[in-house]
Amino acid sequence: MLVAPRRLFQVPLPDRLPLELGARTLIMGVLNVTPDSFSDGGEAFDPVRAIERALELEAEGADLIDVGAESTRPGADAVEPAEEWRRLRPVLKGLAGRLRIPLSVDTVRADTARRALDVGVPIVNDVSGLRYDPRLGAVVAARGAALVLMHMRGRPRDMYREAQYEDVVGDVARELQRSVERALGAGVPWDRLVLDPGLGFAKRAEHSLTVLASVDRFAALGRPLLVGPSRKSFLNHATGPQPAGERDWATSAAVTAAILGGAHIVRVHRVADMVQVARVADAIRNHGS
Repeated sequence: MLVAPRRLFQVPLPDRLPLELGARTLIMGVLNVTPDSFSDGGEAFDPVRAIERALELEAEGADLIDVGAESTRPGADAVEPAEEWRRLRPVLKGLAGRLRIPLSVDTVRADTARRALDVGVPIVNDVSGLRYDPRLGAVVAARGAALVLMHMRGRPRDMYREAQYEDVVGDVARELQRSVERALGAGVPWDRLVLDPGLGFAKRAEHSLTVLASVDRFAALGRPLLVGPSRKSFLNHATGPQPAGERDWATSAAVTAAILGGAHIVRVHRVADMVQVARVADAIRNHGS
């Protein structure tokens, strides 16, 4: 079996050991503190429950946790910045000093990122690839944080209108490169960047499947890759219609494909099960040629 090569990377984090990427796949657990999450219907919207869930994710084997307070599901409307921080603040402060693993804040806003970084969050996950808030890159650079740049077009409420590609893999790679250039221009160091091809974002099912089948081609961008297929609707293209909470078997297949394609991090909801999936996929990688 052919598996894609995977480079080793160290991504520095403020006040923490660097992320070691490549020797094994890291598992990023998803924590949505929103009332309208597509995957769990707002299960962790309550701050107390969100804190409990983060501790559970760590116990289940997550290597890092991505906390978001604004839904980016298709058709979602933006929340006000003050409301985003009102949701995040008690969770991030409640977890300070209680987790051994790093948190990532899933936000497109410089002010939200600054507040999160000020309470010790070392990673910003920007689904816009620095397209929405021109100040965000400078905030990340000033704090020495790591930055995930995801590929997306448009806004969640209208992103499928932008799902027009001549060559989806080539187009996504070129647009991710522009995000990298924006980050470097804002002063974010090269070694702190992680790239995400954005499965399901401004991509129809056939686009997401093509991107997932071609993860190895994004290695040419020279940075570690994060892939997030978990419970996304494009999986229904293969299985037939299923509610989001019933897509974990399909997610397992997508996670395996991402890892064999060279992903360094997979972003998932059901951490305990996906840890096992990732370990088997890593074993296959280690015995492939």
